[in-house]
Amino acid sequence: MTPLTAFGLMILLVFAVLILFFATRVKAARAPELRAIAAFDKLKTVATEMKTAGSGAHLALGTGGITDVSTAETLAGVEVLSYMAEHAAQSKAAPVVTAADPAATLLAQHTVRNAFHGDKAAIEATGSNVRWISPQPAAYAAGVMGTLSREDVQHNVLIGKFGDEFLLMGEAGYRHRPPLTTVAAATDPNVLPYVMATSPDGLWGEEMFAAGAYLSEKPVHIGSLLAQDALRWVIGLVILGGVIIKAFGVW
Repeated sequence: MTPLTAFGLMILLVFAVLILFFATRVKAARAPELRAIAAFDKLKTVATEMKTAGSGAHLALGTGGITDVSTAETLAGVEVLSYMAEHAAQSKAAPVVTAADPAATLLAQHTVRNAFHGDKAAIEATGSNVRWISPQPAAYAAGVMGTLSREDVQHNVLIGKFGDEFLLMGEAGYRHRPPLTTVAAATDPNVLPYVMATSPDGLWGEEMFAAGAYLSEKPVHIGSLLAQDALRWVIGLVILGGVIIKAFGVW
């Protein structure tokens, strides 16, 4: 085992211990108040309207998969999908989901089916709501645009891995009549301007990975957020200590 690998495993172990520690504190009602993020408040409003008014919604998981570098972004989108599907299922409905990766599509189908808790009639009625479009970004964007033009949806959620094709999908939601309520999220700096143009209350960068903590409010998700903050402080102090040691020639 190389020193770099050993260091990485040590950091991973420390992070896992921190998650368990903070999750335990959250279960003991010692959770801090999370800062307000407008996009998550809007997602809660969308979910409530799906449950009470039966309004339709579309969720795009982007062009990422679940076996590559875009796994984290795709799973963040699936976490939002789980929250939306649980609320929509109470009105015997389900969001329309579009994905570019076959494995991500299967995961989305499984997530939507779980929201109905074994209601076979509802599962069959909404079985075609999760759709695989195309792995090609431009073709995927065209498929999403067609979905928005055909389906009776009032909300458009774009959360996952996106490139330049994001602007086509965001523009389609804006030009929809009436314009769709749009909540978007991306981590690519080149895509963030498009997010701002289509969804001023969007999720920027790592904010999208906090979906589980803000929406489901599960102790392990909140513990993960607190562990990330703690690890940032540790790494920051280590870097600062290294700079001071180097500056004074101690080592």
